[in-house]
Amino acid sequence: MPIEQGGPHQGSNSVSIRQFNVRVILSALRRLGSASKADIARQAALTTNAAGVIVRELERAGLVREQGKKRGGGRGQPATMLTLDPEGAYAVGIRIDRGAIETVLVDFAGRPIARRCHIMDLPSPEETIALLARDVETVLSTIEPERRTHVVGIGVAAPYNLGSWMRELGISASALGRWDAFDIAAALVTATGYFVIVENDGTAAAVAELFYGHGRTLDDFLYLFIGPAIGGGVVLAGQYLRGVSGNAGDVAMIPVQPSALSSAPRPEKVWDILISRASINALVRHLRWSGAELSGLADLSSVAARHSMAVEEWTDDCADALVVPVLASVAVLDVASVVIDSDLDRTILDRIIGQLQRRLDDSVPEARNPPRILRGSFGKDAGAVGAASLPLHLNFSPHSGIPTGRRDVPAGESGWPAAQSQFAIHRPEFSLSNRDRRRSDEILVG
Repeated sequence: MPIEQGGPHQGSNSVSIRQFNVRVILSALRRLGSASKADIARQAALTTNAAGVIVRELERAGLVREQGKKRGGGRGQPATMLTLDPEGAYAVGIRIDRGAIETVLVDFAGRPIARRCHIMDLPSPEETIALLARDVETVLSTIEPERRTHVVGIGVAAPYNLGSWMRELGISASALGRWDAFDIAAALVTATGYFVIVENDGTAAAVAELFYGHGRTLDDFLYLFIGPAIGGGVVLAGQYLRGVSGNAGDVAMIPVQPSALSSAPRPEKVWDILISRASINALVRHLRWSGAELSGLADLSSVAARHSMAVEEWTDDCADALVVPVLASVAVLDVASVVIDSDLDRTILDRIIGQLQRRLDDSVPEARNPPRILRGSFGKDAGAVGAASLPLHLNFSPHSGIPTGRRDVPAGESGWPAAQSQFAIHRPEFSLSNRDRRRSDEILVG
């Protein structure tokens, strides 16, 4: 049953506020995990009666379900506990990187339930789209056909400027140059027929952490992801930032001192940039310089285990490179926590985090506290889960355009990219059947 949008004599503003409250309740329940109606009302700053009416409608729409009774020593009847229904909605998340392509199907609770991954040098745009179309169909085949109408779209996490910084990353540009002018979103709409939204990979990974990781307890943090390159994102007041060009948190471009490692390329200028030192490609370069035989990222874990000294040399250099960018970022943003995740094995990431925390403790200016460094929640899955979170967020989370009734808010106001950008929201141009349209009306609650 669709969620009612208000009576015929209600103005659009009251309808928009109701839609906003629906999303606030879903957001509160996602953050709490499970809660009673009273708990939800307090979290959403609504009356218990108002929250109860919306919760009942969300239950009828299949987005919220009961999870039993609250256990405790209080008087009276135990409260009914509620949670998001994992089968209420799904989204596909795609992570495209220079050395890997990953596709996941994520349910409404944020759990990956099907996955396809290819560790490979990124092929041509056309080959990649063909591969992704097959992978999308494969992961969607794991849910019942009638639930395919619950899929709200595809999110894509991809680095901007895929064909840039080849010297710093130590890779060839021959297969990557065409990506900078390729419209990923439009090509995927044509190949799959689904709504598509594309976002910077660092920002997408930060979204996963915001919705389903440390963001459940932290409202403000800097997020870093060490992959083949290094990406980042910014979360303030419980919302992620995009910036003017969608590159908020792009720590990769922060100037740093050149590396002391003999394996590192010499910069053309006095300063280098962080991407050349704090990235998996920098680790691969150092391992090869140290004599390791490494054919690609798929071999990294086993090769790193056999060359622990070279790994330690690189982690020392990586932590050193991160100190100034982290201190500068937290000073500007005024955040107390930095979340770091990576494609790397946890033992290597934990070593980087430990070394970085010690260096920050020693380097923080007088009268200031060092930021707390936290390990991320998703590891290799962060980019793809974050990508899948994008269409779920667009459909079910509160953002500033809803109370005003505006559907297409320019980038920088709602946090969503403007349509003229390559990395933008693309809606497929096809008609839903009446049955599918009804279901879409049910789950697109705003």
